[in-house]
Amino acid sequence: MFLSVLYVVLTVTYSHTSADTYWFLRIKSKFVDTEGVLDSWSPGANICSWNGLKCSANFTQVVSLNLSGSGLAGSISPEVSHIISLQTLDLSSNFLIGTIPPELGQLENLKELHLYSNFISGKIPAEIGLLKNLQVLRIGDNMLTGEITPGIGNLSELRVLGLGYCQLNGSIPMEVGKLKHLKSLNLQENSLSGLIPQDVGACGELQFFSAENNMLEGEIPMSMGKLETLEILNLSNNSLSGLIPVELGGLFNLKYLSLVGNRLSGQIPFELNRLSQLNTLDLSRNNLSGPINIFNAQLKNIEALVLSDNFLSGEIPSNICVPNSNLHKLFLARNKLSGRIPPELMNCSSLKQLDLSDNALGGEIPSGLDSLGNLTDLLLNNNSFTGSIPHEIGNMSNLESLSLFHNSLTGSIPTEIGKLWQLSQFFLYENQMSGTIPMELMNCSSLTEVDFFGNHFSGPIPATIGRLKNLVVLQLRQNDLSGPIPPSLGYCKNLQALALADNKLSGTLPPTFRFLSELSIVTLYNNSLEGLLPESLFLLKNLTIVNFSHNRFGGSILPLCGSSTLIKMDLTNNSFSGPIPVKLAASRNMTRLRLGHNHFTGNIPSEFGQLNLLNFLDLSSNNLTGEVTPQLLNCKQLEHLLLNDNQFTGTIPSWLGSLKALGELDMSSNFFNGTVPSELGSCSSLLKLSLYSNTLSGEIPLEIGKLTFLNVLNLRKNNLSGSLPSTLQQCKKLYELRLSENSFTGVISTELGMLTDLQVILDLSRNHLSGEIPSSLGNLIKLERLNLSFNQLQGEVPPSLGKLTSLHVLNLSNNLLQGQLPSTISQFPLSSFLGNKDLCGQPLVSCSRLTSSSKKPLSETAVAGIVVAIVFTSTLICCIMLYIMLRIWSTWQKVSISSSDSDGTEQNTIHEKKKNVKYWKMSSMTLVNSQGEELSTETYLRTNMSVKENALV
Repeated sequence: MFLSVLYVVLTVTYSHTSADTYWFLRIKSKFVDTEGVLDSWSPGANICSWNGLKCSANFTQVVSLNLSGSGLAGSISPEVSHIISLQTLDLSSNFLIGTIPPELGQLENLKELHLYSNFISGKIPAEIGLLKNLQVLRIGDNMLTGEITPGIGNLSELRVLGLGYCQLNGSIPMEVGKLKHLKSLNLQENSLSGLIPQDVGACGELQFFSAENNMLEGEIPMSMGKLETLEILNLSNNSLSGLIPVELGGLFNLKYLSLVGNRLSGQIPFELNRLSQLNTLDLSRNNLSGPINIFNAQLKNIEALVLSDNFLSGEIPSNICVPNSNLHKLFLARNKLSGRIPPELMNCSSLKQLDLSDNALGGEIPSGLDSLGNLTDLLLNNNSFTGSIPHEIGNMSNLESLSLFHNSLTGSIPTEIGKLWQLSQFFLYENQMSGTIPMELMNCSSLTEVDFFGNHFSGPIPATIGRLKNLVVLQLRQNDLSGPIPPSLGYCKNLQALALADNKLSGTLPPTFRFLSELSIVTLYNNSLEGLLPESLFLLKNLTIVNFSHNRFGGSILPLCGSSTLIKMDLTNNSFSGPIPVKLAASRNMTRLRLGHNHFTGNIPSEFGQLNLLNFLDLSSNNLTGEVTPQLLNCKQLEHLLLNDNQFTGTIPSWLGSLKALGELDMSSNFFNGTVPSELGSCSSLLKLSLYSNTLSGEIPLEIGKLTFLNVLNLRKNNLSGSLPSTLQQCKKLYELRLSENSFTGVISTELGMLTDLQVILDLSRNHLSGEIPSSLGNLIKLERLNLSFNQLQGEVPPSLGKLTSLHVLNLSNNLLQGQLPSTISQFPLSSFLGNKDLCGQPLVSCSRLTSSSKKPLSETAVAGIVVAIVFTSTLICCIMLYIMLRIWSTWQKVSISSSDSDGTEQNTIHEKKKNVKYWKMSSMTLVNSQGEELSTETYLRTNMSVKENALV
C-alpha cells in the first residue's frame, strides 16, 4: 500500500516538474545571463534545486521564482504564464527590457509580482487586473508609459501598489478606491495629472501614500481626512491649489506630512497641531500666508518643521519651541517674518539646524544663542540684523555652517570664533564689519569656505592663513585690506577659488602660488600688485578664470598660460609687454580674453583662429602692428572685438561681415585705410561700430542701414566723403551718432529726425554740409548734445530745436546761418552761435542793431530791378530839366527882342521882369552832382545830356 502511494506521488511530481522544466528552460532562453546565475538550470538536475526557484512543501510545484538583483538582461518570456503554480515572481533590480507580457494575467495563483528597477517599457497590460489573488504589485522604476489601467480596481486583495519612478500619464483612476486592503500606494515621479480622486478616502487601511513629483492639480480632497491609519502622506511637487484641508488634522497616526512645492494658499490650519505623532511637517514652497500656527507645545514629537518659501508674516511665535522638545530642524527661510528672534527659541536645545534667512528680522543677534549647543547650521543671512556678532558664539562648538551675510552687522569678528574647530562655512559678506581679520580664525582648521566680501576689513591678510589647509574658497574681495599676499597662502593646497580683488594689496605675487595645483579661479584686480609673474605659475594646470586687471604687473604673461582649461582671462590695465603668447590658443574653451591697456607688441597670433568659443577679444591700447589676422574669421562666436588704439595697418577686413554674432566692433585710432566695407551690413547683431581716427575714405556704404540694432556709430576723424547715406534712417535704435571731421557734402537729410532714440550726441561738425537745418531734428526729444558747427549751413535756425528739452550742449557756430534766433534756444551760450555773421537775437546782438552789412543780402533779381529804376528815374529827371531850360531860354530871347522894339514904359516893365528872371535864374544855377560837387547849370546839363544820349544809344 505504501509503495503504491509513493509511486503515485513520484509519478505526479515527475509529471509536474518535468513539464515545468521545459517551460523554465524556455524562460531561460529569453534571459541574457552574463554572470552565470542560471547555470544550475539544467535538465539533468532537480528543478527544485535550481537557483532562484522555490517549490511547495511536497515538492510538487514551483511556487516562487526570485532572481532579483541577478544582473540579468534580455526580456520576460510570455511562457512564464505556463507556471500556473507561481505565487511569487520577482525579477526586480535587473537590466530587463521589452514589455510586461499580457500573459502574466493567467497566473491566477500569483500573490506577489516584483518587476521594479529594470528598463521595461510599454503600457501596463489590462490583464494585470485578472490576478485576483495578487497582494503585492511593484513594477515601478521602469520606463512604463500610458495610463494606469482601471483594472487595478479588480485586485481586491492588493496590499502594496508600487508604480513610482516611471513615465505614466493620465489621472489616478477612481477605481483605486476599491482597494479596501491597500496599505501602500506609491505613484511618485511620474507625469500623472488631473485631480486626486475623492475615492482614495475609501482605502481605509492605507498607511503610505506618495504621489510627489507629478502634475496633479486641484484641491487636496477632504476625504483624505478619513484615512485614520495613514502614517506617511507625500504630495509634494505638484500643482495642487486651494487651502490645506482642516480634515487632515484628524490623521492622528500621521508621522510624515509633506506638501512642499505646490500652490496651496491661505493660512496653516490650526488643526494640524492635533497631529501629536507627527515628526516631519514640510509645507515649504507654497503660497501660504498669515501667522505661523504651528506650536511645539502640542506637536511634541515634531523633529523637522519646514515652512520656508511662503508668505508667512508676523513674528516668530514664542511657543514654537518648548523645553525638552525633539525639534532638530527649524526652517522658516524666505518668508515675510519680522521682529526679533524670540528668547524662548533658546529652549530648543535639541536644534541642529536653524534657518531664518531671507526675512525681515531685525535687532541684535541674541547672545543666548550659545544655549543651542547642538546647533550645526545657523543661517541668519538676508535680514536686517544690527550690532556685532556676540562673543558667546564661540561656545557653539558643534557649529559647522555660520551664514550671516547681507545684514547690517558692525564691529569686528570676535576672537572667540577661533574656538569653532568644526566650522566649515563662514559667510559674512555684504555687511558693515570692520577691524582686522583675527589671527584666531586660523585655528578653525576645518574651514572650507570663507567669504567676507563687501565689508570694511582692514590691515593685512593674516600671515598664518596657510594653516587653513582645507580651504577651498577664500573670498575677501571689496574690503580695505593692505600689505602683501602672504606666502603661506600657497600651502592651502585644496584652494580652488581665490578672490582678493578690490583691496589695497601691494607687493609681488609669492612664488608659493605654484603649490596651488587645484586653483581654478583667481581674481586679484583693482589692487597695487606689481612686479613680474613667477615663472612657476606655469604649473597651475587647472586655471579657468584669471583676472589680474588694474594692477602694476609687468613682463611676460607666459607664466599664466600653462593651463589649457582657461575660459576667461582679464589682464587689462597693467604693464605687460612682449608678444601675445601663442600658447593661449591651446585653451580651446576660452570665451573671454582681455589684454587691453598694456604694452604688447607684434601681431595677433594666427592660432587665435582656433578659439571657436571666443566671444570677447579685447586687445585695445597696446602697440600691436600689422594687418588684422584673417584667421579670426573662424571665431564665429565673437560678440566683442576691440582692437582700438594700436598701430594696425591695411584695410578694414571685409570678412568681418561673416561674424554674425558681433555686437561691438571698435577699430578706432589705428592706421586703417581704404573704405568702410559694405560687408559690415551683414553683422545684423551689431550694437556699436567705432572706426574713428583712421584714414578711411570713400562714402559710407548704403548697407549701414541693415544694422537695425545699432546703438553707436562713430566714424569721426577720417577722410570720408559724399553725402550722408539715406539708409541711416533705418538705424532706428541709434543713440550716439558721430560723423564729425570728415569731408561729407550735401544737405542734412530730414530723415535724420526719425532717429528718435538719439540721446548721447548727434555730431556732424567740421564737414562741408550745406543747405538748411531740417526742422525734423526737433523730433529728437531725447538728444543731449547737438553739434553742427564748421559747415556751410544756411537759412534760419528752425524753431523746432526749442522742443529739445533734454539738450544741454548745442553748437551751430561757424556756418552761414541768418535771421533771428528762436527765443526757445536763447539759453545756450554765445559760443554756440558765433561765426554766423547774419544771425541775431539773444545771446547775439539784437536784430534792430544789426548793420546793413549784416542784413540779409539782396538777390540778383532785386539788385537788377533797383539799377533799372535808378537809370529810368535819372533819365526822366534829365528830360524834365532839359525841357525847363529850353523854356527859360526861349522866354529870355523873346524878352530881349521886345526891349529893342518897345517904348520906355515897356522898358521899365521889361527891366523889372528881367530882374525877376535873373534872380530866378541865379537861384537855380547852384546844383550838386553825385559826388557832392557844386556844378553850374551848363555843366550839369552837359553832363546829363551826355548820359541821356548814351542811354538812348
